[in-house]
Amino acid sequence: MNNQKQQKPTLSGQRFKTRKRDEKERFDPTQFQDCIIQGLTETGTDLEAVAKFLDASGAKLDYRRYAETLFDILVAGGMLAPGGTLADDMMRTDVCVFAAQEDLETMQAFAQVFNKLIRRYKYLEKGFEDEVKKLLLFLKGFSESERNKLAMLTGVLLANGTLNASILNSLYNENLVKEGVSAAFAVKLFKSWINEKDINAVAASLRKVSMDNRLMELFPANKQSVEHFTKYFTEAGLKELSEYVRNQQTIGARKELQKELQEQMSRGDPFKDIILYVKEEMKKNNIPEPVVIG
Repeated sequence: MNNQKQQKPTLSGQRFKTRKRDEKERFDPTQFQDCIIQGLTETGTDLEAVAKFLDASGAKLDYRRYAETLFDILVAGGMLAPGGTLADDMMRTDVCVFAAQEDLETMQAFAQVFNKLIRRYKYLEKGFEDEVKKLLLFLKGFSESERNKLAMLTGVLLANGTLNASILNSLYNENLVKEGVSAAFAVKLFKSWINEKDINAVAASLRKVSMDNRLMELFPANKQSVEHFTKYFTEAGLKELSEYVRNQQTIGARKELQKELQEQMSRGDPFKDIILYVKEEMKKNNIPEPVVIG
């Protein structure tokens, strides 16, 4: 009896080690990548076939563990190294966003692939959001064409609700802002977003994540003015976004002015000084008189 009791843990331990080793080999990210790329090679650029392949593969492959690898492949064609470069010794595919045509219609079609995939496997939502945040931080590592495609795709995905506007936080990265990458990317992104939805819907999404008053941060501190913002985005063909930001600034300035006005009156400041202050603030912030009174 004693001998049997001593043998059981040994046998159990051996089986456990075998399972762990098999599991590690089976869920290796490189092996996962190879499976996905092989499947995409077989589907070719038919995005309907790609969507069906991804739908079916989720039952066999570990999407939950390797969401980042999956999305790297679908966007860039292979696993991305830090900074956004593709490893030379890894398999890659041309069935991806970066290798596709640089036009809105193509990006809309790719957006449907992501949309279907995430609707089918809801647990991928968070992983996809994290992936896009990462990709935005890698923008300097991508070509201008790749950035444009990613911007258009992101705009469409923001419009259809697949992505949350909080991902835009990545664009406020100091280096991206300093080199003008953030502002240029934002132009393409907002164009595709507004093309899908109107400016009111875009504004509502921005407000929901407290991003509506931060758009000027797309520029370096010395260029964070309404004048610079409106000039830049109006010239880029986004007059409605420029007007929205100008209105936001006016609303903010009006609230501050009304608050200061109440404080001055409660302190009993001379009426002449109050009038002078109000006129100066109205002129500085382009606030019409009826708005202040309102």
